[in-house]
Amino acid sequence: MTIVLRVFLLVWALLWTAGLPAVLFYLWRRGRKDPVYWSALAERFGRYDKALAGAVWVHAVSLGELRSAVPLIRGLLDQGHNIVTTHFTPAGRSEAEKVFSAEIAAGRVRAVWVPFDVGWALSGFFRTFRPAYGLVMEIEIWPGMVFSARKHGVPLFMCNAQYPENSLRRDSGGLRLRQQVMQGFAGALVKSDLQANRFAGAGVRNIAVTGELRFDQPVPHNLVREGVAARRWIGAGERRVICIASAIEGEDEVYLRAINDLNLHCRENGLPKPLVVYVPRRPERFDEVAQMLASSGFSVLRRSGLGSVFSPDHWPAIDECPDIFLGDSLGEMYGYLAMADQVIVGGGFSPKGAHNISEALVLGKPVVTGPHTHTIEFPFAEARAAGVAASVLDAAALSAWLIRGSYPNPKAIADFVATQVNATERTLHAIPRLLSAVKPS
Repeated sequence: MTIVLRVFLLVWALLWTAGLPAVLFYLWRRGRKDPVYWSALAERFGRYDKALAGAVWVHAVSLGELRSAVPLIRGLLDQGHNIVTTHFTPAGRSEAEKVFSAEIAAGRVRAVWVPFDVGWALSGFFRTFRPAYGLVMEIEIWPGMVFSARKHGVPLFMCNAQYPENSLRRDSGGLRLRQQVMQGFAGALVKSDLQANRFAGAGVRNIAVTGELRFDQPVPHNLVREGVAARRWIGAGERRVICIASAIEGEDEVYLRAINDLNLHCRENGLPKPLVVYVPRRPERFDEVAQMLASSGFSVLRRSGLGSVFSPDHWPAIDECPDIFLGDSLGEMYGYLAMADQVIVGGGFSPKGAHNISEALVLGKPVVTGPHTHTIEFPFAEARAAGVAASVLDAAALSAWLIRGSYPNPKAIADFVATQVNATERTLHAIPRLLSAVKPS
């Protein structure tokens, strides 16, 4: 460990300790809207009421990371391992508690908060659970976590990892502190050969190429069936259905422009107006987006007004198909995607980057997003090369893509997805090999 890294870790720990009041205020403020944020607060300080010693530790910070980990966790459970999952957001923890409720009841899985990223809090976690090894989903680089794991003799691996080009460029200058932290991992299970080369260039060793776990996520077929039924229930008929999935702040104007342009094109050419299924990324935006759409002159039907279950058989009849079906619910994305002919994936029109495209592709839906695809570089580059996904520059280009209406056939999408599956099996096969290469600390 370099002197520069030692100093950085000391400063990091001091900043975390000094900043804890601000972090607690953040959690309290978020807890006013979602009380789960403020629940089991002792866990965030590394204090847990029940141990599960020797379990495999899976860190899935939020909902997307947990969902990508589900098939892998199932595979580890089938191998006889117990599992402890750590999370920062209620969405991730709640999903773990729901998906693995039977295993939690049987004492084989624990879902807890990840401690604050400071050594004294993390030590409590390691003393309680004494994990056999850890898997950090996607690319979560927390210095305290990485070096506390090393201190306690717990091999910690990046899993389902990618190193976006812009992050690589940013990290490769100056003191390269982030790359020095990455070198503290025991190894990495990465999505592609390109990613393996990038991590190796950053000094990470003990790397295996295992693919994209998100293509192995279990598809809730009952929700897909209900989504198909919802398309009939809502009266879409011959209308095109376009799903805008995971729309984030700052993108709404792009989507409004594209919807209006497409509606104008349909009106001028005597075509039925499309139905848009609009799914905001965060529940905090549901009311705001509903008001924005209504004030823009669209008729809006809110999913939240139809009952607690995504099942058209239990929904009331409606007089006519709305302009917008607002997906203001959680955990029902596959239902919304199943309604659609084409999918616009959110995030791509923001510098924050596009969200997951695999769910739409697994359901055979053509995908388009904005220009910022660094967050999904794999598998987006491969999907674009296969002609089953596209990125466009702005609202005008999105309008043109929708109006052009030339999309890949379902077989092309299915053929592409077939090349991406089985990452779970490859990951399970690679873990023992990476563990065997770890030198005792």
